Amino acid sequence: MSNQAPLLELKNIKKDFFGNQVLEDINLTLDAGEVLGLVGENGAGKSTLMKILFGMTDIRDTGGYGGDVLLNGQKVNFNSPFDALAAGIGMVHQEFSLIPGFTANENILLNREPQKKSLAAVVFGDRLNTLDRKDMKSQAEEAIEKMGVHIEGAMTINDMPVGHKQFTEIARELSKEQLKLLILDEPTAVLTEQEADALLDSIRGMSKRGIAVIFITHRLQEILNVCNKVAVMRDGVLVKDVPAAETNIAEITRWMVGRSVADTAKDRREPPQTETVMSIQRLWVDMPGETVRDVNLDVRRGEILGIGGLAGQGKLGIPNGVMGLYPAGGKVIFDGREIPLNQPRACLNSQLAFVSEDRRGVGLLLDESLEWNIAFPAMQIHDKFLRPMLGGLVKWRDEKAIREVTARYIDELKIKCTSSKQKAKELSGGNQQKVCLAKAFALEPKFLFVSEPTRGIDVGAKALVLKALEKFNRESGVTIVMISSELEELRQICDRIAIVSGGRIAGILPAGRSSEAFGELMVSSVV
Repeated sequence: MSNQAPLLELKNIKKDFFGNQVLEDINLTLDAGEVLGLVGENGAGKSTLMKILFGMTDIRDTGGYGGDVLLNGQKVNFNSPFDALAAGIGMVHQEFSLIPGFTANENILLNREPQKKSLAAVVFGDRLNTLDRKDMKSQAEEAIEKMGVHIEGAMTINDMPVGHKQFTEIARELSKEQLKLLILDEPTAVLTEQEADALLDSIRGMSKRGIAVIFITHRLQEILNVCNKVAVMRDGVLVKDVPAAETNIAEITRWMVGRSVADTAKDRREPPQTETVMSIQRLWVDMPGETVRDVNLDVRRGEILGIGGLAGQGKLGIPNGVMGLYPAGGKVIFDGREIPLNQPRACLNSQLAFVSEDRRGVGLLLDESLEWNIAFPAMQIHDKFLRPMLGGLVKWRDEKAIREVTARYIDELKIKCTSSKQKAKELSGGNQQKVCLAKAFALEPKFLFVSEPTRGIDVGAKALVLKALEKFNRESGVTIVMISSELEELRQICDRIAIVSGGRIAGILPAGRSSEAFGELMVSSVV
């Protein structure tokens, strides 16, 4: 009977998390070699369902789950990811789990390194064995070859562009001989279009070798291009499970959000012909994988300027360098005054703000409440949300004002949470991103850098975030520089778009120009 059973069956899966019912009666099957596209808005329950399947400890630590998971017809109950790995299930998470100082080869075979037997080990035990570097290189290269994308095995993770880190994670899973099912959580979010195409080819190759894949992405065209079937989740419920060939993007979007999400093209306005508010001159930034060599860029007051370009060309380095997060040189003049580089506090004091692409690393206080996350920077930097007492000798937190500003942004940005007291780490990735935006808005800056604001966010939330940025620009007069890997997203809300190539500005065009014109700039070699 087990030969006839599907590779994976999920039966009546339920999960209650932090007093909130996040999964209700999920039923899914997956055959060997089948590719399932799993989609849904942020907070729909996709990651929680995958955590159950992968035996993540935070599921066990919060009371477990209801229902059954069957593998080849046999009921399984994993107590840890090690159990899942032993059963042939691999997972590549949205947040990287690589060791920075190690090479790609070392990360691919971590804890499974081939060893050379030594004479001393015969006497004193296996701890005196040495690594078989030649075999390691061979095994890692085999895994990279299976993936179908070339990465440099001897390169350390610190020196890699972000896309290559993602491929290293995938190669690590493919190096495991017993792999039957691979879960990919937003694998293309950090990839360029060419890299994403290569990954889709790799998924097709896995499928041909009999490896089943659960592919989670917000890029719906990728789902249709590579998946056999599509499962759509909304508010913890599986609303659709259909063959990919029998649906389309508009239909999937409607199932995801319960409404039709129109592609709200921007009402084109002429880029504001205002004076320069920020002048970036001869900027260089030493940011691993995103080196900026010589950027000259003038930003006009009140505009939304987009910065685009291929991965690893330097677009992310510009805001990180200006805001003092990585060593930088050159000159930045804001509102007629020079801003000293390598001093983050000087930028904040000048009413600049930055929403980083690294929301977990520098964006959030994960163990603190939403109230504290949203209000604390404004409190610390600009003395907002504080009440003077004893004639100003003492300042006390204005809890009412903090609650009000948090409630306002929860409502405006549609942040899915149980209350404003909920900890940031308990939110889905997309909702964490919205909290980062709310925190920047609460600072009421004059100038905002926002980097990859919709990375890992579903179509409904993406439209909402872009609309919020546009509203913030129009109503508050805030100048915004938005850095994104998605050209169409930049074209949707920006006035002008600068393309970065080789660490320099390749050109600046009005957002209404054709995609082809921007594409030519992206692949141009700047001298």
